Amino acid sequence: MELKLTYVEDDATKNKRKVEKVLITIILTVITALCLLPGLMLLINATRANTQLQSGFSLLPGASFFKNLYGAFHDSSIDIGKGLLNSFIIAIATSVLTCYFSTMCAYGIYVYDFAGKKVLYGLIIAFMLIPTQVSAVGYVQLVNMVGLKDSFIPLILPGVASPVAFFYMIQYMRQAVDKEIIEAARVDGSNEFRTFNRIIIPIMRPAIAVQGIFAFVSSWNNYFIPSLLINEKDKKTIPMMMATLRSTANSLDYDLGKLYMFVLISILPVIVVYLILSKSIIGGITAGAVKQ
Repeated sequence: MELKLTYVEDDATKNKRKVEKVLITIILTVITALCLLPGLMLLINATRANTQLQSGFSLLPGASFFKNLYGAFHDSSIDIGKGLLNSFIIAIATSVLTCYFSTMCAYGIYVYDFAGKKVLYGLIIAFMLIPTQVSAVGYVQLVNMVGLKDSFIPLILPGVASPVAFFYMIQYMRQAVDKEIIEAARVDGSNEFRTFNRIIIPIMRPAIAVQGIFAFVSSWNNYFIPSLLINEKDKKTIPMMMATLRSTANSLDYDLGKLYMFVLISILPVIVVYLILSKSIIGGITAGAVKQ
């Protein structure tokens, strides 16, 4: 005969749990509202006319969305369409190079045993501590020496060497990739590049999605290096154009609705990329936490 023990909560405990749930719900709701409020205000202000924005704060949307959109794409001070295209080219190319070569570097250090492996790993991790500003002067001089100023190449190529992406990839690879799979592929006659491209890359897809969005956002928002290397107006990126608006927007007669539309357009691509990769990003963060 089996005895089943059941735990019965008294009324005081039930009421206490209900109060805790209500408090947690209220706190999380307030935090969520505070996080969403800036984006909501940006969207609302992008629909309001200049006179409405100058009159003060409002949570009600206006009727000038398409007017502001037209004005943003026909502004005489900047060419936002060209800026979007330039930023897309640089950000996408940088993301692809960062993800592929960081994964390849992690694969090489994880799979192969060679002299100085630990030293090389330590050096790569040490480069994570060096700010971009420290090496900016030497990098600009090098770009000028090789004649690549006003070119996208020096903005894209540094994506090949990303210590942060490498560190994430190798940590994920240690949890998700079993070396026996690689050995089995070698026994079947697969060469190293085929093994990497056909076996490792699919396994690393969640991690690649995570680093892809991080690399895309970092490149998209990068202002410091492009401002040192790009002078031609047709090659300026979105952050550089946003900086140009600072001086223009100081004038009293500037259309604030158009300014908010500029900002909205500049962040929309990042939101779209995140939504596309959101499922893979969540999987990349959670997968590999516990080794199967």
